[in-house]
Amino acid sequence: MIKYLGSKRGLLDPIKAAVRGLLPDGGHVCDLFSGSARVGHALKGEGYRVWSNDHNAYAHTLAMAHVQADRDVWQDRAGRLIADLDAVAPEAGWFTQAFCEDARYFQPANGARIDAIRERIAALSLEPELEAIALVSLMQAADRVDSTAGVQMAYMKRWADRAHKPLSLRVPDLLPGVAVGPCRATQGEALDIAGRFEGDLVYLDPPYNQHSYLGNYHVWESLVLWDKPETYGIANKRIDVRTRKSAFNSRPGIGQALKDVVEAIRAPNLIVSFNDEGYLSRADLEAMLGARGHVRTIEIARPRYVGARIGIHNPKGEKVGTVGRLRNVEHLFVVTERPMALAA
Repeated sequence: MIKYLGSKRGLLDPIKAAVRGLLPDGGHVCDLFSGSARVGHALKGEGYRVWSNDHNAYAHTLAMAHVQADRDVWQDRAGRLIADLDAVAPEAGWFTQAFCEDARYFQPANGARIDAIRERIAALSLEPELEAIALVSLMQAADRVDSTAGVQMAYMKRWADRAHKPLSLRVPDLLPGVAVGPCRATQGEALDIAGRFEGDLVYLDPPYNQHSYLGNYHVWESLVLWDKPETYGIANKRIDVRTRKSAFNSRPGIGQALKDVVEAIRAPNLIVSFNDEGYLSRADLEAMLGARGHVRTIEIARPRYVGARIGIHNPKGEKVGTVGRLRNVEHLFVVTERPMALAA
């Protein structure tokens, strides 16, 4: 899977343990902010029926491949398709200009490969799930040869060693279908999907501070949409990064936005993941979630993401300021309904 700020790779075991504790016999779960799709993929692997949702196109595509698409349906066709795409001759285009020449996320030779493969995918008019598998294969291949610290707010001053490797496609890790029903991926606002989901458990991993996932992963958004947008700044971000704002990235807005989503959820069980660098404190969240039922809070210490550990540099590559703490705390809030009060 791709490098991802806020990825729950290191938290998968406690998340799966919390879900199993609430749903030991399986069930239907929803991940409203699916991001890299790691959690949905892991829960599907545990046999749960999963509904993954995100409002960004690249995240929806990741969930289509890792959650909705079933191995037994697509593995053979995907293998043939990925082999054909990997043989496409390179041809530089918009992507190479934007992200290899105007900015330096990728070596131009790999940019030309990305351009040609993406144009070929667009021309094939594939079924949605198969197209998602092809796009995720390309996204992951590009991620293996990029020159960033894990986010696309900037690129490395000097080329990362991996950037000199040739881009090569692989079939993404597809999982077999689950017995309890088909998994699905949607691209929508969390508040809307929260009110539509009728199942056993909802997992929430919302944005928690000023960093926009669209801004952090604008290259993937442009690669998936293939709309060749106007860009701005040294990082060559999509112009709509300036306008596609979320209340979850706002200190004044996040409290009400999260409260609205929590109140819209109809499932009896809720797990919320939130970082201690977020705009809301543990006490804020426990008070908000306590209105739904009993709250159990699990603390998990984790290293901060690599960009934070490297520190901040100016456009000349000079270090500005000092690195703060090297670790943070992830909180898992496990919320269950209160026992019904006995009649008087």
